[in-house]
Amino acid sequence: MNRRSVITGLALAPFAHADTSSAAERQKFIGMWKLIAGESKDQITGVVSYPWGRTPFGRLLYDDAGRVFVQLMNPGRPTVGGVSNRGAAAAIASLSPDNMREMLTGFNAYFGTFDIDQAAGTVIHHLESALIPSWVGTDQRRRYEFSAAGELILLNTASGADYRLVWQRDYKRAK
Repeated sequence: MNRRSVITGLALAPFAHADTSSAAERQKFIGMWKLIAGESKDQITGVVSYPWGRTPFGRLLYDDAGRVFVQLMNPGRPTVGGVSNRGAAAAIASLSPDNMREMLTGFNAYFGTFDIDQAAGTVIHHLESALIPSWVGTDQRRRYEFSAAGELILLNTASGADYRLVWQRDYKRAK
């Protein structure tokens, strides 16, 4: 039994994943999206920073089965970890704490399932796996809006900052 079902208890179990969205609203999310902008604005100072760089790289996938997959990366991260044909475990094990911090700063990834709460204007990502271990089993809520140009804008507040991620449909097809 996962943490979410334990927390909701038996009385609320039928409502744990209540879908309050219309099929049409949910369909707007389905597909692959590429990250075109991402910023963080400090709530006290108003200072804007770019955790994934000024030209961020990322993909977001929502599928018809209700799954979500996310990867965000600052393409300007320092290259640490050695050659690319080393195993990931060996590369990580050989890093200094400073190199480990450099490798992880500017990267995030997770996957799970999702629901839409159209009335609240939120998409809820139910995390099954995440780069940040404490996120596993949690719900990550993001306010959403669709721009006139068809971009998906996800907004959330964490650690005293307001985050804004702008996603554009990725129409590239694999050959």
